[in-house]
Amino acid sequence: MNEKNTIKTTRYQSPCGVLLLGSLGERLCLCDWQIESRRERVDRRLKRLLRARFEPGASAVLEKAVGQLDEFFARQRRQFDVPLLFAGTEFQNAVWRELLKIPFAETISYREMACRIGMPLSVRAVANANGANALSLFAPCHRVIGSDGSLTGYGGGLRAKKFLLELESESLAAR
Repeated sequence: MNEKNTIKTTRYQSPCGVLLLGSLGERLCLCDWQIESRRERVDRRLKRLLRARFEPGASAVLEKAVGQLDEFFARQRRQFDVPLLFAGTEFQNAVWRELLKIPFAETISYREMACRIGMPLSVRAVANANGANALSLFAPCHRVIGSDGSLTGYGGGLRAKKFLLELESESLAAR
């Protein structure tokens, strides 16, 4: 395999857990929690759909992603502008693109997200697609909560989800 078939990976130690970052070419295709129980499933999907293998390494995209994550956790960044590469079904991609529209420090319910993509009866499918998101933080699935306002399922664990939502709220309050 050549460079265009290689997902370069590196680990990132965030204040709320270790993330595995991956880039293919000029785009970030992976930012997923190391502890995630579905880690292997996400990796298999990326390898299959992108026809690529994983290899530890560096890239300009990974450097940019690390820099922006550092700024985010230092409460100096509210929006990411790293080019992203989603790898999933048409439905999953629609859900993940919708995640990009959720404003910083705001939350929506899975039900509201289903309505936003024009499929109001697909709440469970939206939740499953959210759970399959390989670009956590960059496609902010932590901003999706239960209809009753509860924090539900998150790849990095509910403590990480709570940490991220509080970090964003505190960042807004500090300005």
